[in-house]
Amino acid sequence: MKILLLGHKGMLGSDLLLKLSADHDVVGMDKEEIDIVSAKECREAITETRPDVVINAAAYTNVDGCEKAREECFAVNAEAVKNIAGACRNNKIRIIHFSTDYVFDGTAAEPYREDHPCHPINVYGESKLAGELYLQSMSENYLLIRTSWLYGAKGKNFVGAILEKAKAKNYIRDTMEKTNAKTEAASTLSVVDDQVGSPTYTKDLAAAAALLIHKNAQGIIHITNRGSCSWHQFAVKILQETGFDDIEVLPIKSDQLERPAARPAYSVLNMQKFIQTTGKMMQPWQLALKDYLERCKL
Repeated sequence: MKILLLGHKGMLGSDLLLKLSADHDVVGMDKEEIDIVSAKECREAITETRPDVVINAAAYTNVDGCEKAREECFAVNAEAVKNIAGACRNNKIRIIHFSTDYVFDGTAAEPYREDHPCHPINVYGESKLAGELYLQSMSENYLLIRTSWLYGAKGKNFVGAILEKAKAKNYIRDTMEKTNAKTEAASTLSVVDDQVGSPTYTKDLAAAAALLIHKNAQGIIHITNRGSCSWHQFAVKILQETGFDDIEVLPIKSDQLERPAARPAYSVLNMQKFIQTTGKMMQPWQLALKDYLERCKL
């Protein structure tokens, strides 16, 4: 099978490229090769490569940045999807697209099913939902994968950010101890505990997506690592696994951060459709984190 992979240099795209290249002819394109906001360039890329499947792993993912860059955010997350879907429809090509748990408002009491009404509460979620609607209205042969809280070997992510802060805290604490200064503040991190979701390792997501592609799955399917936690619980686990458990993680509330974008309080995704479609279960987020840390030697 020939696959055109858009955004192949990104965090998810790089793991998709690694996984899919073992069994398929994958052509990767990123910002240097294509401007997906241009309908003309999308049509030309698909006409030239003549793929059986197009996978869109490109996205504008800076959630807070989207609040100030609404036009750019919608161009990449919505208009580009319209361009890709249109080009695929004209050539009768299957399209795989990735979306987010942030299309939901976070008020549910149980994991979100694929057919649950969407009510995004930030610009990022609005743009991703707009892309979903373009895809569904313009293609009859699509797979839309919603996922959450991604981290991977390439690019910035929460795991890396926590470890950078922990290393900085250790350096500061060591320096202060040498001067007999008080070290309490240098031994703590503050992380929100009122947002709950499912951390997802991009390597696992790529493998699950490859399985769905093989099974010719259609429609909307949720994929995350199994289980859920708060960002605070995730941070505690990261430090425990990397030997920084002497640093205390203090729980705080989201409004204490004063971030531009609101986040859903609860965005766990129901995985039953994936399990029924594939007969497989994703590994727990705790084991996925261990795999990631070992892979990246962190």
